[in-house]
Amino acid sequence: MASVYDGIVSRHVNRRLSRPIARLLAHTPVTPNQVSVLSLAIAAGAFVSFLYGLHIVGGLLAQLSSIVDGVDGDLARLTGSSSRFGGFLDAVIDRYSDSLILLGVSVWAASGDDPTFAWVAGFAALAGSFAVTYTRARIDEGHRTLFDRGLASLASRDVRLLIVMIGGVAGIGIPTLVLIALLTNIVVILRVVQARSALK
Repeated sequence: MASVYDGIVSRHVNRRLSRPIARLLAHTPVTPNQVSVLSLAIAAGAFVSFLYGLHIVGGLLAQLSSIVDGVDGDLARLTGSSSRFGGFLDAVIDRYSDSLILLGVSVWAASGDDPTFAWVAGFAALAGSFAVTYTRARIDEGHRTLFDRGLASLASRDVRLLIVMIGGVAGIGIPTLVLIALLTNIVVILRVVQARSALK
């Protein structure tokens, strides 16, 4: 299920779509965990699309996966079926989804003129994305909101997948990876500095 914290894209874009979908699904046998698995399947579709050079479809599917990722949490709250396992499963699925999508973008970007740089940028983007998530997971509960505001909040998953969508639709693979790599790793450094100050 979705995190308690919503990034700026989730708050202003994704939730406007995920909440109505969740309200419709609340009257069906569909469970939040099934929706989580569906978001992974859509991410796999984005991976395959990028793999075959269908970058516009890949970008749109990446954003759709992000929207569907919010449906499970909304559905759980509406149906009273929130669980710690659901949150755990969703977090694991999100990491696989991120890996598939960024790998797909990397393969697509590497088909151009500078494949080595594309792979390096893809690795940096994936490492930074995982590190952003890990900094939130490792900070203690009392300081978790430290990363919910300002520059430290700007590399959340919803923002990263929106960048993938824009990059896919615009047909710019390497700049997309470079932007995600820079954004995520700068935010991680900032979070480390903030955590060092807060946890002294």
